[in-house]
Amino acid sequence: MTSTAATAANRPHPLLRVLLDAADGRFPPVDGAVTVLPGLGRGLSCSVAFTGHAVVATDLPEAEVRAHRPNGFGGSMAPDFLLLLAGADHVIGEVDVMLMARGSGGSPKLTRRQDAEQTHRVRYARQVRTQVQVFGDERGFVTLAEGLAGRRELSVELERPGAGLGRSLLVDALTLVPEGEPLFAAVSPGNARSLRAFLAAGFVPLGSESLIRPVQAD
Repeated sequence: MTSTAATAANRPHPLLRVLLDAADGRFPPVDGAVTVLPGLGRGLSCSVAFTGHAVVATDLPEAEVRAHRPNGFGGSMAPDFLLLLAGADHVIGEVDVMLMARGSGGSPKLTRRQDAEQTHRVRYARQVRTQVQVFGDERGFVTLAEGLAGRRELSVELERPGAGLGRSLLVDALTLVPEGEPLFAAVSPGNARSLRAFLAAGFVPLGSESLIRPVQAD
């Protein structure tokens, strides 16, 4: 790899800046437009929608993307547009709500879990994210990883029923992240129980997203 290529490989993906700005309340303009960025690497692409503006990260030529006339008022999440981004050899992920909370720091209230490696949630995290760590206790476990565009990302799995367990597990998971650091999550809007738990734990919605991944990573 040349020094120029190495520098480019180590440079944060430009979508990360957009996500971190949104976490700080600085959203893209409400202009109906779509920003087209390079693919995320590892064959991954995505469509992210904010209020009145969308961001697409793809390996497709920008002219091909714009020829489909996507827009920032919901068009970037339309099934036919996501099919264009996926092509024949990629899987379209769910259209999820993008959520964010701030780490609380302090003494971590969850410990490492080595026994969850074969669960679907951990296997999926290792397919589409990097630096995956698993923490938990008798309530369940969380994955903490470098996810979409390099953001810090969380997912959660309860292992026993109980009112308030999801919220309490998420609140404790925030102690794994330094105080004030943004932590993102993607939750299906149809999973109302999970969505309520995230909101009760202090997560706030920023937009929506769909991750598109190679078929072999399904």
